Amino acid sequence: MNIDLHCHTNVSDGALPPQELVDLAVERNIDVLSITDHDSLAAYSSIVNPSAKLRIIPGIEFSTYWKKSGVHIVGLDLDLSNSTLLDAVAQQSAARELRAEKIAQKLAHLGFDNCLEGAKSYTSGGQVGRPHFAQHLVAIGAVANIQQAFKRYLGAGKPGDIKEQWAEMATVVEWIRGAGGIAVLAHPTKYKMTGTKLSALIRDFSEVGGEAMEVISGLQIPSLTRDMANLARKNGLLASCGSDFHSPDQPWAALGMVAQLPDSCTPIWSRWA
Repeated sequence: MNIDLHCHTNVSDGALPPQELVDLAVERNIDVLSITDHDSLAAYSSIVNPSAKLRIIPGIEFSTYWKKSGVHIVGLDLDLSNSTLLDAVAQQSAARELRAEKIAQKLAHLGFDNCLEGAKSYTSGGQVGRPHFAQHLVAIGAVANIQQAFKRYLGAGKPGDIKEQWAEMATVVEWIRGAGGIAVLAHPTKYKMTGTKLSALIRDFSEVGGEAMEVISGLQIPSLTRDMANLARKNGLLASCGSDFHSPDQPWAALGMVAQLPDSCTPIWSRWA
């Protein structure tokens, strides 16, 4: 089975329109796909599944925080008509707009004017995220590339790292469960936490009702996969996997190119098989 349960369209910070992403999934013989745009479900209103072989699991990626660190929680197998979920998306969308304004203000204090307008020009009408600000900073010559934009201005601990407007982790988990979904801790290896701190995050996530974690996120070395599988098993969590696809020019996050979960894991799809 080719399963990819984490990817993005241009509704949030991805490059492809929703239908193009679905078509690419069919082309790559993906069996199960979830589009998990940041704080948005809009992609699902504009896609048509062209293949009976592709199963689409409704999903989303919510932004939240834990002990002053920004973290992401994916919701999978959601009821897209659930009123609690729709209210949550509206709340997060408003928070995302406020965050964009605050990021622009921070960048203005550093001498970069009109950054909000610049970032919006890269959204294709979708929500504004830090990658859009990064693209604008590259375009105006403030930095050489996207990575440098995050390293200097937008990454963790930098002026553009604003997260206090997000809902708390327990609230996000409650939203997902209320919509009949499964809450998944997204890409735990990407938070740059010590092993002790990551273990504490996973434990707290489980205690507030989280039921799964991404054991594999994109291209990942086997030893890291084994470590994540052990943490999932230790905390009684189901295992999920996804490419975290954003753009076709990123081979480390290629759609559908996700390794198989270790046999020691209980896969999340066992819940809806």
